[in-house]
Amino acid sequence: MSTQDSKTVLFTHTHPQQGFRLLELPPDLDELLSSKDAPVLELKSPSAALAQAVTTDPSAPEYVNICTPTKTYRIRQVQSSNSLHILRPSLGHISRADIKVVEEEAGESGALNLPNEAVTTIAKCGSTLELHTPPEGFSERLFLEKTLRLYDRRSEDTDDGDGDLEMGDAPRATASLGPTEMREHICADIPMSTAQCDGGWTELCAFVHGKQQLAGWRPSARARLNVWKRLMEGAILQGIDLEKQFLVGDLWKSVLDDDETSEPPFPRPLLEAVVRRLCVPDERPPLAEELKWASFDKVECTQWIGETYLAAMASTPASAIGRSEFLRAWKDCLPESWREEVVLSKLSDGSYKSPDPTSIYFVETSQRQQISKAAAAGSAPAASTKTTRNWHELLKAQKSR
Repeated sequence: MSTQDSKTVLFTHTHPQQGFRLLELPPDLDELLSSKDAPVLELKSPSAALAQAVTTDPSAPEYVNICTPTKTYRIRQVQSSNSLHILRPSLGHISRADIKVVEEEAGESGALNLPNEAVTTIAKCGSTLELHTPPEGFSERLFLEKTLRLYDRRSEDTDDGDGDLEMGDAPRATASLGPTEMREHICADIPMSTAQCDGGWTELCAFVHGKQQLAGWRPSARARLNVWKRLMEGAILQGIDLEKQFLVGDLWKSVLDDDETSEPPFPRPLLEAVVRRLCVPDERPPLAEELKWASFDKVECTQWIGETYLAAMASTPASAIGRSEFLRAWKDCLPESWREEVVLSKLSDGSYKSPDPTSIYFVETSQRQQISKAAAAGSAPAASTKTTRNWHELLKAQKSR
């Protein structure tokens, strides 16, 4: 057997070992953090009460997400039989506390002079942390629905300007918080990125309002439909063309009664939230900015109104309504030139079901997600090979090919 000369590298370890955790970054996040304007990352996890409300599973494990301004990653621990050692080069001097060399004595200085010929393990990691995005994505909307209070005006002649409100567990603001700060305060407990929270906030038409103390609200389908019908009537009376750009302030004035002493039909922030939701996406300002001008996206608006009407009038199989009745009512809620857009194919996939050939009812977003998960689990093929992080199993698999 041929032999070759090689230098001996002394391998030592410290005691006690240091507490390192290794985090494996996906390529896109690695590239982002290596860029010139790398963002600040956030570690976010929901409160125990919020996590339990969302999962409805008391045994669900606690978790933490790492968030960029626009994206969210779940952190998970991956065990491995291959221990990873964190090494530190020992340049020149090794302390007696770190090393014991048999049959070799240290010099008078009490240190061994082994320049560039030793490495020391300072930590041993039996597992690593990985970042991943679940196949079903993240449901910021579900977290917001569980956090925000439900706004639902059940009677037009109610004395309370806030309408009849179903209270949730959302926190109220202190006197020092304004609407923007209150929204940020609410979203701080949502374990998703700022962009995802803002998107969910807009999708729900959420708003901040309160006479004495501010709170976050999400309007019911009935409340959203009421806002749309009122602004449609006001726009017609005041000659506001909803198919062109308009001033949001003029639209708000159009929904108010002529009697200046009467209460508004709903809070102005609610109207602005609905208008923002229906804006052309490229013209939609950030949530922190005032919404002065707006123009509606006809396609988006038509779909939203159809689904909102169906959610308000037929939210369960027991309350299903006739298809023809629904299509007529949907048309009546739209500007005249948009009526030809009304067909069932314009609604979102999975947003409705038919208990019989002539009826239809609305399917909530959360129920659609559960149906999608069940379908994916049923159609997913069984894994033919085991995913492993052990080097000896990987090598064995490669040799068998």
